[in-house]
Amino acid sequence: MKITVHTSKSIKPAYVSGSANHAPAATTSDVVPLTVFDEVNHDMYIPGILAFHPPAPSVAVLEAGLAKVLAKNREWAGRLVMDTGSKRVILLNDAGARLAEVSADVALDVVLPLRVGPEALQLHPSCDGAEDLLLVQVTRFPCGPFTVGYNIHHYVSDSYATCTCLMAWGMAVRGVALDPAMVHDRASLFVPRDPPLVEFEHRGIEFKPRVEKKAFDNNDGADDDVVVETMHFSQEFISQLKSRASAGERRPYSTVQRVVAHLWRGIHRQRRALGSAEHHRAGADGHSPASHGRALISQAVFHVDDRYFRSFIDFACSGAVEREGLVRTTVLSELVMRTNIEIDSVLGIPFYDLDLGSGNPFLYVPSTPQPVEGAIYLMSSFSGDGGVVAYVSLFRHAVDRNR
Repeated sequence: MKITVHTSKSIKPAYVSGSANHAPAATTSDVVPLTVFDEVNHDMYIPGILAFHPPAPSVAVLEAGLAKVLAKNREWAGRLVMDTGSKRVILLNDAGARLAEVSADVALDVVLPLRVGPEALQLHPSCDGAEDLLLVQVTRFPCGPFTVGYNIHHYVSDSYATCTCLMAWGMAVRGVALDPAMVHDRASLFVPRDPPLVEFEHRGIEFKPRVEKKAFDNNDGADDDVVVETMHFSQEFISQLKSRASAGERRPYSTVQRVVAHLWRGIHRQRRALGSAEHHRAGADGHSPASHGRALISQAVFHVDDRYFRSFIDFACSGAVEREGLVRTTVLSELVMRTNIEIDSVLGIPFYDLDLGSGNPFLYVPSTPQPVEGAIYLMSSFSGDGGVVAYVSLFRHAVDRNR
């Protein structure tokens, strides 16, 4: 597939003179501090691709809509900088967001089904060396269909905020009032308690010593490719899993809990079959009874509640991180799972409600610049059958062995 770039512009906020949405006075001190949750997140861009049926809106309409949204959501047009205390903040300088219009030389059907990998990476903008916090690429295909690929910095947005931003863009393109309004007051959302109350251990979970090095056995897969497998779980299959798992339980298992338990058990069984010497966190492995894995996951979810989050906020703001030289554990290049799996779920987040004037997308695919073994991405089935699609990253030799 050959991609031809037609336009690539920095779109700046479009303010309306004489209204509440007027241009603010320029100042270098107009910044938004990152929250404690932002600071322990992945320092990377999060990509995704949505595919739409024709007709495609004109690039002028897309640009105007994006400019309107940026005026109400200035973080997206800002830049990450260091403040006087050596902390990263979002500078609201209205530098703009990047919007590119490109075309592909093959029909969209030729590249479907889209898989997480190098070909999919062509359908969203490159963020190499980028300062923009939001980058969007509209790719037009012969016969009319088009895709919208994005890269959004994870310090500025999580999946729900990303969806909200895209939805607002669609409203602006269609001339619909932006509703609901996005919340921007990050500073007041996660205020530590006085006095602080750290009830849980956060060292080794969200933070680790800077000098810590993780050792792996000789079969850690460092020289093996990581591939992303797409797995579809039908609504009927999930109902059967939940029915069997919840029998006799006081509280039924959720869809996420049951699918994760099913995948966790299967992945650990693969790893053990390959002879990897590993210690399984929380004591679960591929030979444990299914009920044991389900119970561990359910307990973990149950205990990550308001008390836990408030404990984390208090610990992160206590000064212990700085005094002990701790760093975040979410460093992509170090996440060779081996003993654990990492789950990211967007179930219930309405990416399929985005409408740029030609109707809702018929496909949404997450992407990644660097697949990490053991990372799993859960989302609703694009077929609308109530099922779940799991994108599972595994070492190629593990996939080949189990085909």
